[in-house]
Amino acid sequence: MDKEEWNKGAGHPMQSFEWGEFREKMGNKVSRIIGEKQYQIIWSKLPLGFWFGYCPMSEMPSEADLKKFEGGIGVRFEPNEMKGTKIPERLVLGRHLFKPKTYWIDLTKSEEDLLKNMTSKCRYNIRLAEKHGVTVEEDSLSLSEYLRLMFGKTSKRQKIYAHSENYHRELVKLDFVHLFKAEYKDKVIASWVIFAWKDFIYYAYGAFDDEYKYLMAPVLGLWEIIKWAKKEGYKTMDLWGAEEGKGFSRFKEQFGPQLVEMAGTYDLPINEPWYMFFRIAEWVRWKALRAFS
Repeated sequence: MDKEEWNKGAGHPMQSFEWGEFREKMGNKVSRIIGEKQYQIIWSKLPLGFWFGYCPMSEMPSEADLKKFEGGIGVRFEPNEMKGTKIPERLVLGRHLFKPKTYWIDLTKSEEDLLKNMTSKCRYNIRLAEKHGVTVEEDSLSLSEYLRLMFGKTSKRQKIYAHSENYHRELVKLDFVHLFKAEYKDKVIASWVIFAWKDFIYYAYGAFDDEYKYLMAPVLGLWEIIKWAKKEGYKTMDLWGAEEGKGFSRFKEQFGPQLVEMAGTYDLPINEPWYMFFRIAEWVRWKALRAFS
């Protein structure tokens, strides 16, 4: 199946042919399976020469299609499906990479209705940023400023386990990726990476300079991106992640989005003994990362 045909059946940018090519550049193996549905699997190499697969944002696999998965010690699925979707019996619960819940904004609503759905403080902060002269625009050439903010400010402040700079440099080359920036007095103080795929846009990454937090650029930025998406004809914005009590969720909640619960994360064990060893090692690794961050 060629790229164009594959992308017709891809319901999410992480199932796109381009995403697979991008991950190959990052050193992963990529395989594509076509059965009752289609699945793009990103394989990561483990010690001792083993491989573990990740199938992000596909449809939920059918029992029949699961028989087609071979090689490696297992495959992790995070389907682009809502809670309540039937789970095949062969799948077991896995450790999530994406948040199980997310927020959606209905872009078919008028700007007036979208503003009404926001908190009063959110509307106030939009006006405040505008009053201070903060401007937001799409700018594919502002990669260096995005990297400066992501790796010099945001990842350190929020203790994010960020991908490498090279990962982000290659990422922004993808056709469905859009880079936005916020400027104040000719200085870039915030930047965003947005994915656009079919009727959806996705808030993939955001970075900002905490020294200018009083200017409320992140709030204005998201509002300007919403308006841009509406003009481009997109129907829904996925804010990509929700977790009760977290600061990033409180930021998103002020825009009045709909809380959506996804189907969850499930693993297909292929080599049972090594899969169990992998899960133990995975648990230890994440405990260590958090303990020493």
